Amino acid sequence: MSPGLPAFPVLRADPAWHGIDLLSDVHLHADMPQTFAAWRHHLLATPADAVLMLGDLFEVWVGDDARHTGFEAQCLEVLCEASRHRTLAFLPGNRDFLVGDTLLAEAGVRRLADPTVLQAWGRRWLLSHGDALCLSDTAYQQFRQQVRGVDWQRQFLAQPLAERQRQARAMREASAAHQAAMSPAQWSDVDDRAATIWLDGAGAEALIHGHTHRPDSHALPGGRARHVLGDWDFDHGAPRARALRLSAQGLCPLDLAAA
Repeated sequence: MSPGLPAFPVLRADPAWHGIDLLSDVHLHADMPQTFAAWRHHLLATPADAVLMLGDLFEVWVGDDARHTGFEAQCLEVLCEASRHRTLAFLPGNRDFLVGDTLLAEAGVRRLADPTVLQAWGRRWLLSHGDALCLSDTAYQQFRQQVRGVDWQRQFLAQPLAERQRQARAMREASAAHQAAMSPAQWSDVDDRAATIWLDGAGAEALIHGHTHRPDSHALPGGRARHVLGDWDFDHGAPRARALRLSAQGLCPLDLAAA
């Protein structure tokens, strides 16, 4: 079973741009200071004209009213500084779908719908976080439909900030325990048939997504492709951060942990 076709809004690259960085799954959190430092350095030092963040930038986001406190305020400061020098855009993931227009406007970051077509250098690239295409995880898809609903979000955001933060900690701990009980081979992956249907509908030749933490490139029918971004972690074991850079020459992998 494949999902119904979504809308495919288009982001047109500025003709003056020479490079676009694409990253996802940074999972910024106060418990991961080295990852935060690596992300800050990249946003401020990259030669790219634009950085598109395709979901799970934050490990958790409980509402824009947290943006001026603690670690969230540090993240906002970085976004504000970086957006003065290059275009920043954000597409929500499964952990930070509550990022609102207030935060993005204050930070100077453009919101992207999931999915969005990036039109750049004469080609069309389909951008998504990727979780909506992990169809084999039916329990997650039901949960996703619930929490993306207006009623659920209104009820959640109406709670005091401290209570939302408490619930987020509990969900984070439950998620970590669930992942620890599974091998990576058991994790759900993007459904290639559904991805191809999306690409056909969008008139795009390649999908770029994150979510699965399995950086790689996969051939799809009809000469299409699926390019997967990696997650970031500079605080546990060997550092990792796999991104992509798009230019007139094509798509180039970036191993930011080796930089």
